[in-house]
Amino acid sequence: MMMRVGITGQSGFIGTHLYNYLGLKKGEIERVPFLDEFFLARESLNDFVEKCDVIVHLAALNRHNDPEVIYRTNVQLVKAIIEATEETNNFPCIVFASSTQEQRDNPYGRSKSVGRKLFEEWRRRHNSRFAGLVIPNVFGPFGNPFFNSAIATFCYQLTHGQSPQIQEDNNLGLIYINELTQYVHRIITGNVSSSPVLVPSSVEVKVSELLTKLRYFKDLYFDQNIIPRLTNDFEVALFNTFRCFIDHSHYPFHLEKREDDRGILVENIKELTGGQSFFSITKPGVTRGNHFHTRKIERFCVISGRASIKLRKIGTHDTIEYLVDGREPSTIDMPVWHTHNITNVGDSELLTLFWSNEIFNLDDPDTFYEEV
Repeated sequence: MMMRVGITGQSGFIGTHLYNYLGLKKGEIERVPFLDEFFLARESLNDFVEKCDVIVHLAALNRHNDPEVIYRTNVQLVKAIIEATEETNNFPCIVFASSTQEQRDNPYGRSKSVGRKLFEEWRRRHNSRFAGLVIPNVFGPFGNPFFNSAIATFCYQLTHGQSPQIQEDNNLGLIYINELTQYVHRIITGNVSSSPVLVPSSVEVKVSELLTKLRYFKDLYFDQNIIPRLTNDFEVALFNTFRCFIDHSHYPFHLEKREDDRGILVENIKELTGGQSFFSITKPGVTRGNHFHTRKIERFCVISGRASIKLRKIGTHDTIEYLVDGREPSTIDMPVWHTHNITNVGDSELLTLFWSNEIFNLDDPDTFYEEV
């Protein structure tokens, strides 16, 4: 039986990633779409709640000129969900996203603490299922700079000609967005605890160390087109986060072509992190791809022929197209969570060289098919 899952705050940073991740669980989970304006229309909110077996409550206000507005808004959002369950007589499992800021005496932290306690009282009244997740600092692709995290801000500044500044060089407990969405999936499909669930951070690092790593990515990758050395999963995650802040106009990255009496030499890939290279020969008019990756780093380089390379971010409708020609060597790197394809638009065979940071694993290919 399909589990129907709705996500309040679906359009936010965590909500978008969780919605997309649950979309990969076909045959197991049916997503119930949510719009922020449902909170302004009781009938729409009731309809949403009535359709759900599970509600992941992410919607929250964390920035406002008046701190008390933050507190009142977040508590009211919790009360609205509770009232909707009681009016519809439907009591789904609720997973509430709290924060380590519960420990701090600020309006946002207090609102999260109070919200979790309101849901715990609701669970006891109706004998329903509830889990209050206390989540550490989250980072990943498509975060909002100057809003979601210092990492998002640093990445944006480094790729847009700005100079990041450290306000406080604190230790940060971090969790990558892919790890968090997998954790939430395990919670909603497993045993739900009513006590606070402390979501573990995957790494603890000083802000200055983060900025040093990101500057390394900028100097090597952004400025020189060299894939940096990535020694663990955290560095791959941080690098994929950094890459997503590079404007699409940065590509294709044109390569130096050296030509003499012997012919032509082009250095296509300079990398310090391993992986595998492979090539394809594509007949005129044929399209390859139409899939996306959630963690792989992948580079395309057309060696001979003409090609159209198209990308579309999952969950959006805007398509990006690059027209490339083997006579003018260039590379294009595929961002994570972007479905992509390559089409031979020439009259002859298309020869394309590919590189990925992972050796292909049939049991865990990180390849999900979706038309661009």
